[in-house]
Amino acid sequence: MTTAFRKRLLLLILIDSAIVSFSIYFSHFFLGPSNTVFDLMMFVSALTLLATHHLFSSMFGMYRRKWRYASMEELIGILIVVSLSIVSAAVVQLLAFELIYRRALIITWMLHILLIGGVRFAWRYYKTYGITLNPKGKKAKLVRNNPNAKQTLIIGAGSAGQMLARQMKNSNEVNSNLVGFIDDDFTMQHLTIAGLPVLGGTSDLEAVAKKYHVNHVVIAMPSTELSRMKQIIKEAKGVVQNVQTLPMIEDIALGNVSVSSIRDVSIEDLLGREPVELDIQSISSEINGKTVLVTGAGGSIGSEICRQLIKFGPKRLILLGHGENSIYTIHMELKQLDTETELMTVIADIQDRDRIFEIIHDYQPSYIYHAAAHKHVPLMEANPKEAVKNNVFGTKNVAEAADSAGVPNFVLISSDKAVNPTNVMGATKRVAEMVIQSLSKVSKTRFVAVRFGNVLGSRGSVIPLFKKQIANGGPVTVTHPDMTRYFMTIPEASRLVIQAGALARGGEIFVLDMGEPVKIVDLAKNLISLSGFSEKEIPIEFNGIRPGEKMYEELLGDNEVHPEQIYPKIYIGKNNDVRVEDLYNFIDVEFVNIEPERIKDTVFKLIKNKPVSLTK
Repeated sequence: MTTAFRKRLLLLILIDSAIVSFSIYFSHFFLGPSNTVFDLMMFVSALTLLATHHLFSSMFGMYRRKWRYASMEELIGILIVVSLSIVSAAVVQLLAFELIYRRALIITWMLHILLIGGVRFAWRYYKTYGITLNPKGKKAKLVRNNPNAKQTLIIGAGSAGQMLARQMKNSNEVNSNLVGFIDDDFTMQHLTIAGLPVLGGTSDLEAVAKKYHVNHVVIAMPSTELSRMKQIIKEAKGVVQNVQTLPMIEDIALGNVSVSSIRDVSIEDLLGREPVELDIQSISSEINGKTVLVTGAGGSIGSEICRQLIKFGPKRLILLGHGENSIYTIHMELKQLDTETELMTVIADIQDRDRIFEIIHDYQPSYIYHAAAHKHVPLMEANPKEAVKNNVFGTKNVAEAADSAGVPNFVLISSDKAVNPTNVMGATKRVAEMVIQSLSKVSKTRFVAVRFGNVLGSRGSVIPLFKKQIANGGPVTVTHPDMTRYFMTIPEASRLVIQAGALARGGEIFVLDMGEPVKIVDLAKNLISLSGFSEKEIPIEFNGIRPGEKMYEELLGDNEVHPEQIYPKIYIGKNNDVRVEDLYNFIDVEFVNIEPERIKDTVFKLIKNKPVSLTK
């Protein structure tokens, strides 16, 4: 117990004691008792009220509440505590004196509630608005508006908007003057909510912004449909440059919205999709209390898989990666969480076969999520041997170690570039899929692959590149005006990977529904706009398609798609026959003896099930 808390507790006890004593004595003198017996009765009643008030206040946590943020819950708490104290006093009167002085107790009850509640809500009012004296010292006035603060309009007068408004009023860190709300619910318009007027609907946004000189808009509609959210963001950005929003409802834990949750509108808000509801029960039954290993745990996808997995309560989570800094970062982040999961860090290279076998045999995980891979298309075009060593041999090492150790489940993170690949990276990911498909036929381990496209904001993706180019003043470089890609947020991709793993039976290639493809040039335009610039200030330049790139990406080939979703946003691919003999001939020969210029051609023949000759 800190010194500050002790002082605060003592002050509240003293104030409450004074209020209780005053209430009972005032009721006594107000009713004018005329005999000494009642004086003793009053004295006993006062002692009873004092003792029971402090007892019940402690039991119901009334001394631990932050009265600066007092609400209806605190008022109900006061009613309960005071009522129980009065009832206790009445019981003592009946037992000790065979009499209940009802009128005195009723007046005491009313005064008690009025004064206890009044003191606390007066404190809340003072901490919210503050009071200062004018120069003449004759009249106090409330200080509410800061002329240098942003004129802020909240879009959405629902529960999230109201909570946000209250917290912005109470926060000393928020430099905003709240103008009011905008809400399309006509039953709210022209009313006052949370002390602020509802000034109209979104169609009135421009007029309201001009009338009240609004230069800051916060969108507080976390549960609205994404299509509607996109429309509101575009309308708001057309009126005011400084537009912020609350996180999506899926990211607001237990409905808690705080001022610190406000963030700038991001490209994810414009390109994201409606969140899928996960089968929490099936995932929890698979993960809870188990040991889970994630390779590439420091990467964009691997680290997010770890963040999502820890919510399901695994007994132990093993963070395996080659880069010590990235593993340290995700380990320190997860350590801050309130979790009983044991976190283990392992620095290892998936190309080190003996080390990988040792780790998996030692830890005996129930699930392995294999996210470690080389993924940069142009870099792998220039270094095909490294692509094969990491994406093929590395996957084979981890998968065969899982088989050898009897790991029940293995999930490979694959890529849409594995479909009809035109580059080394995609081709090696397809070979990695073939490795686990071949193993699934002979192993007790359930081997599956999950295939999806680009994730927004992952390391090496186009979003960070565009942001850096904008920060440097442009230009933003796009390969081709017609180039399109599928995009998904990192959390959504990671959650669907976990869901697909829970659905696995063995040998499947799961494909995540990536929605509609997005033109890269449109992505660049949106980012320029969100950054507060025009295309005149930050121009877009086209620099041509890079080696190995496709104009359009695919998620499944024409001959491997099942049209029905087995789960919302998850498809399953058909199993194509794999030429196992060629696959393992390619992998098991002395790979270093293959001429570098023949690696790419050999890999492409392999994935097309053509006979492969490894001789010079």
